[in-house]
Amino acid sequence: MRFITELRDGDMVSSIYLCKNKRTLQTKAGKNYYSMQLHDKTGVVDGKVWDINNGIEHFDSMDYIQVDAQVISYQGAIQLNIRRIRKAKEGEYDPRDYMPYSKKNIDEMYKEMTDMIGSVKEPHLLKLLQMVFMEDADFVNRFKLHSAAKTMHHNFAGGLLEHSLSVAKMCDFYAKNYPVINRDLLISAALLHDIGKMDEISSFPENDYTDEGQLIGHIVKGVIIVEEKIKEIDGFPQKLSNELEHCILSHHGELEYGSPKKPALIEAVALSFADNTDAKLEGFVELLDGAGKQNADWLGFNKMFDSNVRATSR
Repeated sequence: MRFITELRDGDMVSSIYLCKNKRTLQTKAGKNYYSMQLHDKTGVVDGKVWDINNGIEHFDSMDYIQVDAQVISYQGAIQLNIRRIRKAKEGEYDPRDYMPYSKKNIDEMYKEMTDMIGSVKEPHLLKLLQMVFMEDADFVNRFKLHSAAKTMHHNFAGGLLEHSLSVAKMCDFYAKNYPVINRDLLISAALLHDIGKMDEISSFPENDYTDEGQLIGHIVKGVIIVEEKIKEIDGFPQKLSNELEHCILSHHGELEYGSPKKPALIEAVALSFADNTDAKLEGFVELLDGAGKQNADWLGFNKMFDSNVRATSR
């Protein structure tokens, strides 16, 4: 298999890729052509079929397809000029080759998460975390392989686990340095803050926004999930429930960033800072990785940082 990051201008390639989406468009002359995004675990590449003939078998979005193509450069990015396509058969490809994975060990991260859950002393919060992250084996397996985003940051299998754990670790640091913080509340909110992404974003290989994600969003959906679990816990204090849900509702920090509420508790402020820090730094790491470790040039304007960015000199 030729992974997308290995492709170079002028190469001829014959390989299987996941067709994430397929569109039938028309040239200015009125001739139909196919435009598609092809994925593997290393990245994405645009593909074009300019001549729809007998060598192009029928296929749809989310099909694994064998393509014969020439790699060309177009507007600074590589593109596949595809001559032949057929749908790949089961056994011809390994689905794991089409899922970007966390660079960290997923089982080790999950063990760290369960250890952190075990450090929570407030019994109602402890029970809630155990119910969500430990007692439902099917949910745990899906959570461990779920992404935290479609494109922005942690958009890989294990990304949601990695992000949630990273945010919780930062929050643990805050709690140690600012004793006024209710550590149990903050750690619980950190681990739960993005739980709604389980419903907002579909599992791999799709990793795309669901109907719930488009209409409700992960912040509100996360609160709904937490409320449903809390109802199953006898004697869960209403004030504690309100404070936990507030932290989740306000974790984007600003109304214009999608939070229904702005932080009104010190734990909510800490969570919003930790969430933003991890998202931004991971986003920068992924930006540098995409540019190549040896690239010392300016990378151009980046929307996330509202700035022209480059790697630090070495």
